[in-house]
Amino acid sequence: MRIPASLTRRRVALAAGAVLAGRCLPGWAQAGLAHRVAFLSGGTKADLESFLAAFTDGMRERGYRERQNLLLDVRYAAYSPERAQKLAAEIAALKPAVIVANGGGIAPACRLTPPLPVVFLISGDPVDAGFADSYARPGRNATGVTLLALDLIVKRLELLKQISPKMRKVAFLASPEHAGQKLELAASRAAAARLGIKVTYHEARTPAELSAALPAVLAERPDGALLFSDALMVGQRQSLAGFFLKYRIPSAAGWVAFAEAGHLVSYGPERHAVWRRLGDFVDRIIKGTRPGDMPIELPNVLELAVNRRTAAAMGLTLPQSVLLRADKVLDTSPAV
Repeated sequence: MRIPASLTRRRVALAAGAVLAGRCLPGWAQAGLAHRVAFLSGGTKADLESFLAAFTDGMRERGYRERQNLLLDVRYAAYSPERAQKLAAEIAALKPAVIVANGGGIAPACRLTPPLPVVFLISGDPVDAGFADSYARPGRNATGVTLLALDLIVKRLELLKQISPKMRKVAFLASPEHAGQKLELAASRAAAARLGIKVTYHEARTPAELSAALPAVLAERPDGALLFSDALMVGQRQSLAGFFLKYRIPSAAGWVAFAEAGHLVSYGPERHAVWRRLGDFVDRIIKGTRPGDMPIELPNVLELAVNRRTAAAMGLTLPQSVLLRADKVLDTSPAV
């Protein structure tokens, strides 16, 4: 039987395409030796590059090495929800063993159909966000670590009060869309009441709303400011540090990135340690454990950072007790 010329050409083209596709992958990947893991961040490469390195360190500690048995697909949504959705769809087509997600990348990753295993690092409450049924037994396709630790709010307010003893009024800034925001606000109000501090609350969902809220913050004449550590606040940390320096308002937040940007003090999880920890979750999923059976964890490594230059610019003296406790004493200038 003669094969039609058109069909022959098609088969040849398909075979050539398969060969070329194979050449696009290293030999170890072609041999099926690699575990494909996707990394979907809601932020930018500049903000997440060092944390990605920490994650790969965590994977290396568990025997995974790129170009040997790990194929890592990395994508950044740059704070765009639309881009995060698109990138999640691209990742789904690759069928990775696990998706590691943070920030705005978590929701698109968790809601893929059919579902894929997800390991997240979330700054809010994963149960409140709908990504898990409970901390002890997530029950769905996702698990990981949350940075939300309500008891740390008390410590941040205590630090502000210790550095600025005359503090009587503090402005809280937060996004109402941040999962767990209501819990965080309630805990903050309770902590402020115990310390004899009056609270003003200002919320914003976007950078434009945050800029519009700042005149209202100033009108309240606060003695200090507490920022809830969500994607909006961390993305605007530089401009906020400049604002608070200009009006001599001491500010505190949860991650060292805020103190590095020029805020007076930060106290919270050491995030590089958390990113390394995610390697254990990924390893266990690759070996067959269901995400829904793996309890969500809280970080166990904390760090205190103070910005000495900001304190001096505000006419504040950092107490020796605070300096001795600090893991980092910084001298970076805010962008005004």
